[in-house]
Amino acid sequence: MIRYLLLYVLTCALTTAAIADTNLFKGGHAKYLFLMNTFPDDSVFLDYIDTPSVDQFGDLRLKFGWQKDRVRLAADYQLLAGKGDGFILANSLPGNILVPERIPSDRFRLMDLTHVISEDSDSVVEHRLDRLYVDITSTNAVARIGRQAVSWGNGLIYTPMDFFNPFDPAAVDKEYKTGDDMLYGQYLRQSGDDLQAVWVFRRDINGEVTSDVDSIAAKYHGFASEQEYDFLIAQHFDDNIFGIGGISNVGGAVWRGDITLTDTETDNVFSLVTSLSYSWIGWGKNISGILEYFYNGFGIADGDYSPAALASNPDLVERIARGELFTLGRNYVAASAMIEITPLWLLTPNAFINASDGSMLVQLVSAYDFRQDWQLLAALAVPVGAPGTEFGGIDSGIPDKTFSTGLNLFAQLAWYF
Repeated sequence: MIRYLLLYVLTCALTTAAIADTNLFKGGHAKYLFLMNTFPDDSVFLDYIDTPSVDQFGDLRLKFGWQKDRVRLAADYQLLAGKGDGFILANSLPGNILVPERIPSDRFRLMDLTHVISEDSDSVVEHRLDRLYVDITSTNAVARIGRQAVSWGNGLIYTPMDFFNPFDPAAVDKEYKTGDDMLYGQYLRQSGDDLQAVWVFRRDINGEVTSDVDSIAAKYHGFASEQEYDFLIAQHFDDNIFGIGGISNVGGAVWRGDITLTDTETDNVFSLVTSLSYSWIGWGKNISGILEYFYNGFGIADGDYSPAALASNPDLVERIARGELFTLGRNYVAASAMIEITPLWLLTPNAFINASDGSMLVQLVSAYDFRQDWQLLAALAVPVGAPGTEFGGIDSGIPDKTFSTGLNLFAQLAWYF
């Protein structure tokens, strides 16, 4: 009760201060999202909901900031609402790693800055603080504490070096990562190299604050002629992680890549991502293309994603449940091309291919800024694959039933202010 009261008081204080001093208010957005998903006849999800399923979401974000000399305070307030079949499915299959969380919660974060206003079987309304931090800067250093977000690694689609709330490779709206409670520091050298370090604080499954679920990591980013390189060392939950990555020019293209070694309690696991990106003019349009390969060392190599196979791979299941991984298999190829139809309309076809079982997800994304401060973001996605494959629908453990989905439609209208 006290933490909810503090959330309410802080929100009121920020809003009141913003009204009194418009310099505190830094803008925000309001978004409306419509999701529709279809399911094939053998989908186990049809035991709980009908096809097509429909979900609707609203997202209001208000950004506040205050700065004096080298000290800055930032806070992002969110009011979130959702209603639809996806909530019924999530409530019917609690803990299922294939049914993602519909809206953010603070169950495992240090600070509980989320309060559910109302909730039932098919809807929820909540408000929360997605950013709340204080930072102090000097000429060549930054120290920041509070709820914030950090992104590391050189993968453009798959990101093994980014284990702090990474985006799903097929996510359409990647404007904001969900914030974590952490201590962050950065030191910038005169050469342009920099050292970053983070300490992420969490709660365990029992709600206790313990170092067993913390993440402590450091990354050095440097330059060598026209190349860039990264070195990473981290302790993440019970694992030690070491990583190396880089960016270089290859002809007219840009090569990027990361390699990580995770020392788990039972094994040493390598993961790798490498990509080439290239920009050109075709048919009178600006086009930027990406071809990326991802080796998921935690993934299943033989294409057997049955409940028994997943149960025998707890390292994979834990990372999917924590939102660090989104892939079940071992080898993936992704291709993407952003086509500038007009300066205000970008069309991006994507393909995410599980090279181990031959299934894929084909996606077409459209981003149209149809007037100042307004954007229409839309996407159509179709999974392709035989039953038993990752995108065709993995075995549910129920005879003649798979965890399968069909065509997916995403449509989001956003207003920025």
